[in-house]
Amino acid sequence: MKLKSLKWLTTVPVAAVLALSLAACGGGSSSGGSSTNALAGSDQTSLDKYTTASVTPLDKIDKASLGLQTAGTLSVGTLSDAPPNIFIDKSGNFTGFDNELLKAMAAKLDLKVEFKSTDFSALLSQVANKQFDVGSSSISTTDARRKTVGFTNGYDFGYMAVVAKTDSKVKGFKDLSKDLRIAVVQGTVQDDYVTNTLGLEPVRFADYNTAYANVKNGQVDAWVAPSQQATGQVKSGDGTAIVEKTINTQNFTAFAVNSGNKPLTDALNSALDAVIADGTWSKLVKQWYPDRETPTNWKPGSKASKVPAA
Repeated sequence: MKLKSLKWLTTVPVAAVLALSLAACGGGSSSGGSSTNALAGSDQTSLDKYTTASVTPLDKIDKASLGLQTAGTLSVGTLSDAPPNIFIDKSGNFTGFDNELLKAMAAKLDLKVEFKSTDFSALLSQVANKQFDVGSSSISTTDARRKTVGFTNGYDFGYMAVVAKTDSKVKGFKDLSKDLRIAVVQGTVQDDYVTNTLGLEPVRFADYNTAYANVKNGQVDAWVAPSQQATGQVKSGDGTAIVEKTINTQNFTAFAVNSGNKPLTDALNSALDAVIADGTWSKLVKQWYPDRETPTNWKPGSKASKVPAA
């Protein structure tokens, strides 16, 4: 397997709009139009315009002003099938890196968390129309999405991968062509990348399980996927492999909040910095991403956040 690390160099131009979309889980547009290369990388400066300089101290947060559907409870829309980020475990509990992080943040604010499963293609619109207080789905924070919802500071970054049969001639992104059946999950950054950057017409699926199943049974030649979800799907003995993965640093991932609810966004930003400072964020990274490579100069939370030394 090849692994490319796209370094965050200050000489790289500011990232442009990735695509028009209302979808989650790092989604983009599948309807065509202009798009920047999702694998082109970005520098920290281009993301800093969306990162707060600091946060409000937790003891200064007005919990009565958070605009929650139910006082004292954070209503969260999330997915059920995208390990290791967002999924339902064997005991029927919503878990994964993103959801466990959000639970820890909510605890800092003395809030209960109520998760509800939804389709990621509907998630941002559901946050926008206040069906959910928060969207948790490894959401890539594109400029287009900011027209629909607000976002917290970043808590993660993305990888993109190519999954294929172990005996396939497809060994990476360079091998993707119009002669292949390329699977994507509809509305994702991967959909946008294949459609608008590569100029190909992918085979679109509604969820990760179905996309991967079609790689295993040979109905498609490759799957362009978020690396975390690809890692959660590919199992030894399946006859498949992650043949290449690369860090996608163009947009950090964050929790979605209704754009008119600044008090809640501010509160979540404060809680995020708090769980970074007390080591919870680092602990969850080690738990859910034991072998992950972190881009140079990247860190979560506000500009003032400090990640404890390992």
